[in-house]
Amino acid sequence: MTAPNPAPHTGSAAIFDALMAEVMAGATRFGHREHVHLTWLAVRRCGVTAAIGLVSAGIQRTARYAGAPQKYHATISRAWVELVGYHAAETGEDHFAAFVGHHRALLDKRLLTRFYRPATLASAQAKTGWAEPDLAPFPWQAGRQRTACIRATGLRSAISMTSGMTGAFQGLPDR
Repeated sequence: MTAPNPAPHTGSAAIFDALMAEVMAGATRFGHREHVHLTWLAVRRCGVTAAIGLVSAGIQRTARYAGAPQKYHATISRAWVELVGYHAAETGEDHFAAFVGHHRALLDKRLLTRFYRPATLASAQAKTGWAEPDLAPFPWQAGRQRTACIRATGLRSAISMTSGMTGAFQGLPDR
């Protein structure tokens, strides 16, 4: 007697499973480095926007399968995909080892604490939806924040607040 065939995976589940298999082929456990590796593969193959959905759905499905659906965290999943995607676009590395060699901070699982307060990440909104960083902007947001600051306070004040280099810009108009 043969075992019944499980229901075939649909689109993103099959892609996630293939990426997971690729990551786990050279690993003994699925730790933080493997999460980053999986995310890097997803970003490279699908782009950041699609990778957010792919990785989030895959992790959520895995948590449910493991009997721990409460472990899924929407903001953490999306934030990691966006961070990895930003740095992947920055360097364009073809090999994961080279990528993490250039971006060692991504191997620190506490990295998000540079951007979020613990209470923010512990909120129901962050767990089930999206919460914006409340300690510091993500690297790609820093330019937008600086531009808004310049519009609101004038060039010299904004430069002073963001870099402490007002002396280098003497003589520039405030607006």
